[in-house]
Amino acid sequence: NATIMILYTAHATSVGERGGGTAKTPDGALDGKLDHPVEMGSKGDGVNPEQLFAIGYASCFLGAMKFVASKMTPPLKLAPESSTTAYVSFGARDDGEGFGLEVVMDVNLPGLDKAVAKDLAAKAHVVCPYSHATKGNIKVTTNIV
Repeated sequence: NATIMILYTAHATSVGERGGGTAKTPDGALDGKLDHPVEMGSKGDGVNPEQLFAIGYASCFLGAMKFVASKMTPPLKLAPESSTTAYVSFGARDDGEGFGLEVVMDVNLPGLDKAVAKDLAAKAHVVCPYSHATKGNIKVTTNIV
């Protein structure tokens, strides 16, 4: 494992649990109620960890694609409406020992040839810290839409 030169450290505190607890950041940018999703028997009155992970991964991956595009020769500028949508699935692991995640990442890069978009996404998976952290740990499927 490579050592990183830390540029920023985010922190948040969760109190209670996902079925009625809270999570917040010290700066107040995030301050919300935690809840199970409706699909798991809740009213869905709050955010759940999978939603937070999906937001983080989708936004980080889009940033990684923009970074990779800017380093290409010549630099490639992505359309302002470019987007990524992360679908984070939660379920029991097949080893019966706990729970796991799977991710499907839909990449939308308007105006780019599909082959170019696919190559850009593959290179972004090398750069993105979420992709690096999940590599070999959870299944991540990337779709160019």
